[in-house]
Amino acid sequence: MTDSALAASRGRDVAGTVAEAVAGGVTTVQVREKDLPAARFLETVLAVSRALPDDVALIVNDRVDVFLAARAAGARVTGVHVGQSDLPPSLVRRLVGEGAVIGVSAATPAELAAAAADPGRVDYVGVGVVRQTATKTDAPPPLGVAGFAELARSTQLPTVAIGGIRLADVAPLRAAGAAGAAVVSGICAAEDPRRAAAEFAAAWGGAA
Repeated sequence: MTDSALAASRGRDVAGTVAEAVAGGVTTVQVREKDLPAARFLETVLAVSRALPDDVALIVNDRVDVFLAARAAGARVTGVHVGQSDLPPSLVRRLVGEGAVIGVSAATPAELAAAAADPGRVDYVGVGVVRQTATKTDAPPPLGVAGFAELARSTQLPTVAIGGIRLADVAPLRAAGAAGAAVVSGICAAEDPRRAAAEFAAAWGGAA
């Protein structure tokens, strides 16, 4: 997931950071920019789309309008990820169509059950936060790997671990049933995002 402020703190823009991360092994990019107005968010999505090879998925966080605008502008965008306070998946599906991916954040058994039952056909859930994180100010209490594992076992939906994930967490999270791990600071704030991404990718692959 992207964070323009973290990238800027290292003297990079988001698209450049993403390109390096993908070269290191990242397979999905979620553009997550909580503080950007719509026009700049769209510019960021378009720039990231241009930087990605065709086999890397591009997810837009929260903003269904930005996803739709990017798609209308010709960008290759894969889907949308929404939180508990965003538009409901059933309505998102009507807006984005059957071919788009929809992800939903969930932190409790009730939220997981609601995602699984939603008629909008949720494709995956982002489960967390695993650890405390500075990139999400309204984050729920940390689950830890054990808490993530318990929630992952309770749903048939693919679960992506989110929130404060460290390199050492990757193998235990995959062993706990994670379908993926979302990393922000560990790559965006890294001195060398390509090397950092390669380390995360190697840890994930080594846990197979």
